[in-house]
Amino acid sequence: MTKTLNMPFRNVSGSQVNFTVINPKTGLTKAEVAATQALFISKNLFASTGGDLAAAMEPSILIRDTGVLA
Repeated sequence: MTKTLNMPFRNVSGSQVNFTVINPKTGLTKAEVAATQALFISKNLFASTGGDLAAAMEPSILIRDTGVLA
């Protein structure tokens, strides 16, 4: 089973930019992720082809279970 945290943003041109973290820590809260997203924006840590990050969108965790075909 693989867990992936998806943190989507809108940049200044209105395009969506996604940051993903594979195997985020167990028990991660929405508040912790929102604080991280706010830090990315306030510190201008990342830029995209559409410009700086402007707004955080709803984060999610994808859980994937892969099995072998019999």
